[in-house]
Amino acid sequence: QVQLVESGGGLVQTGGSLRLSCSASGRTFSRYRMAWFRQAPGKEREFVSRISRSGAATLYADSVKGRFTISRDNDKNTVYLEMNSLKPEDTAVYYCAADGGSVPTTLPRNYDYWGQGTQVTVSS
Repeated sequence: QVQLVESGGGLVQTGGSLRLSCSASGRTFSRYRMAWFRQAPGKEREFVSRISRSGAATLYADSVKGRFTISRDNDKNTVYLEMNSLKPEDTAVYYCAADGGSVPTTLPRNYDYWGQGTQVTVSS
């Protein structure tokens, strides 16, 4: 069992930056690939970024590539999402998720554990 708690969301102007954190309970954090998803009102949950168990490999959605950076600290059981050059279309609830499967995935249904989400609002 893994419990995930996100923090760091808020209101920011276009072009601004935020850093999201996701803290995980338990001693098995390093066994999970971690990812960030987001969901805007009236839209489906979409993949944002993923990081491998060791942190050596990352993947980004095209919409955030070059602006967002995912990282993790396995000693602190925490995954981060650094968001720069934010745009109004980045406004959403951001969720972190843990994947214990054998094959990397960007599909929400394949993730085993989810946080409660943190709101990010980018004003124009």
